[in-house]
Amino acid sequence: MKGGAPMKVLMLGKYSTDAIKSISKERTKKVVKLVEKLNGKIDAMYALVGEYDLAFLVELSSIEDIVKLSVELAKLTGISFMSLPAIDVEKFDELVG
Repeated sequence: MKGGAPMKVLMLGKYSTDAIKSISKERTKKVVKLVEKLNGKIDAMYALVGEYDLAFLVELSSIEDIVKLSVELAKLTGISFMSLPAIDVEKFDELVG
């Protein structure tokens, strides 16, 4: 990670019709490489059933990297993502308690 503590980000994705047609192990590998290119790390990737199709938990260094990743993922995959920066509950309790 470059400078500072890494940020945890929950990314929720929705497939477009074209994105569904392009599901593959190779595309998943490209996603992993894209995160690594931004000096990030994927903690978890899940397929979902419901309003969202995917959930990624990633670590990135900045809000700027979150924006870059979200846009680059949409370009690469056709999947739109909602990105939610997150902090652990202990840190939250310190901040608001």
